[in-house]
Amino acid sequence: MRYADPLMLSPADLLSFLNERGGREYRVQALLHTGRGRKAAVRELGEYSLTARGETVQATGPSGQTRDLTHADFLSVFGSYTFGPAQPTGRMTDLGPLFS
Repeated sequence: MRYADPLMLSPADLLSFLNERGGREYRVQALLHTGRGRKAAVRELGEYSLTARGETVQATGPSGQTRDLTHADFLSVFGSYTFGPAQPTGRMTDLGPLFS
């Protein structure tokens, strides 16, 4: 039996992680698993910067283009990927709570 790498995040796990830390930007490596057995391979698709804000996720892809996605859209777009560990960028995008 093969066990998943504990450092890899599924799209649902990543979405939950981001929601718990809303307003903070994280950088993740998107990975796509292809093939089976000896032909199995993991392809790196690039680095994404992600921030959860309420009901949306702001995603900036390797090309630098930014999109706002609903949670359902996020799971639809990234559903077949896995992600490497989320690394904080130190960037806060929602400072409202600091000034309340």
